[in-house]
Amino acid sequence: YISGFGKLYEDDVVVAETTNDGTIESGNEVYIGKDSIVSPLKGEVVLLSDIQDEAFSSGAMGKGLAIDPIEGKLVSPVNGTVTMLFPTAHAIGITSTEGTEILVHIGMDTVQLDGQGFTPHVKQGDQVVKGQLLIEFDIEKITSAGYSVVTPIVITNSQNYLDVITTEKATVSSNEQLMTIVI
Repeated sequence: YISGFGKLYEDDVVVAETTNDGTIESGNEVYIGKDSIVSPLKGEVVLLSDIQDEAFSSGAMGKGLAIDPIEGKLVSPVNGTVTMLFPTAHAIGITSTEGTEILVHIGMDTVQLDGQGFTPHVKQGDQVVKGQLLIEFDIEKITSAGYSVVTPIVITNSQNYLDVITTEKATVSSNEQLMTIVI
């Protein structure tokens, strides 16, 4: 679940519980949540395994979640640096101040729109803070062109961490807890 807010289940068995101080307890071991990732979008939470892109659904790009947004505003999920911004503004990479590498890919195959419907508010190399507006996108324009706006949010260096614990909520708002990176 989320550091400080619940339990972690594996095959319907509680394997770890989070505490109010942000630690995660599993048996006799205590882990510290390394980085807190908030939701960059408002919408419905979708498991990566349920999306239509093999690179994301297989986990090859990293652990995470996707969101089916109800609002065309992407905000920063962390304090950090914009390390990659595609020229078409359909995807952005951010490295948090804690070293977590996050890729947010707005929609499926939206690179084909060649930037139409996307308005970036940052550039590569910019320092950003949680909640800062990064990109606006026109949901209606994207969907009417035949593309999905389901947006994967993946931790591309998740192999460097013990775990990436994701929310169990069905819907999230921008700036609401989404993931905890565990060392």
